[in-house]
Amino acid sequence: MMRGRRPSLPALVAVLVLVASCCCRAETSASPEDEVSGGGGRRRRVASVMVPITILNSAVSEGAVCMDGTPPAYNLDPGSGAGSRSWILNLEGGAWCNSVKTCRLSKGTGRGSSDHMDKEIAFTGIMSSSRAVNPDFYNWNRVKIRYCDGGSFAGDAYNKEAGIYFRGQRIWNAVIKHLLSIGMASADQVLLTGCSSGGLAVILHCDQLRAFFPPAAGSRQTTVKCLSDGGLYLDAMDISGGRSLRSYFGDIVALQGIPQSLPGSCTARLDATSCFFPQNIINDLKTPMFILNAAYDVIQISLSLAPDRADPSGSWRACKSNRSACNASQMNILQG
Repeated sequence: MMRGRRPSLPALVAVLVLVASCCCRAETSASPEDEVSGGGGRRRRVASVMVPITILNSAVSEGAVCMDGTPPAYNLDPGSGAGSRSWILNLEGGAWCNSVKTCRLSKGTGRGSSDHMDKEIAFTGIMSSSRAVNPDFYNWNRVKIRYCDGGSFAGDAYNKEAGIYFRGQRIWNAVIKHLLSIGMASADQVLLTGCSSGGLAVILHCDQLRAFFPPAAGSRQTTVKCLSDGGLYLDAMDISGGRSLRSYFGDIVALQGIPQSLPGSCTARLDATSCFFPQNIINDLKTPMFILNAAYDVIQISLSLAPDRADPSGSWRACKSNRSACNASQMNILQG
């Protein structure tokens, strides 16, 4: 997958649309088991390795901290054999916070503090160490970069009154530099992945990752590619005629100091909020990007198309969580 010749620019973005209701199937899991197909159509469970957390205390001196000021963290399951010089980096997802009120709530959880993160997590799906489950990447160095900034690893601000740090961009830089120092600098190939808010983070940081591997005369160039799972959030009109997700993203961008982290190729022609939407970024990416997205995406429908404030009568409540409950008119809107 990763060793092929770099395609020309029009082929850099490959899109796969699934008819499904959720994303993040290729991430870590609370369950320590994966399912694989067995003989006769039966499915069997395969135990997953529990991977311990690493707290990156050295990052604090660079101002790379979670919302509550604790150090960032990651989980690493080292590669082996033919995969020892290949790396897969998974940016953890988990929504955003768009106000001091919502960020205070996140600050006291594992989404805002490394003190509250699980001390070990199961690596499943694309992160699994099982060859049966994950034949392409099972023996790669597999890293989960933990999410504790609330802004898709893109913010750089501090709210003094609330005592909340928005240092996602610094966390990204500090963790990547650390991984380079412990072996990733000599990687043959690196795949950046993430789902939901982590999938958006992949699109925002894909070219940034590639920049950490500059061409070197006389040495082999590291191949870098990216996979965004469920991260293609659309700047779409909601059912009331408003733009709920644009308003929500605008709050996040302003609160967390995100504009300075956005691609200059976008901010040179559009406002910062527009440049937080992948549709305005992907055409300028220089790094190969695979986009995996559900045609029926519960999160996007709830946030963008039919949020509660755009549906005061609750007519979309059932449809939002179960597409078989959608009427003909709702299905036409979803298809559009």
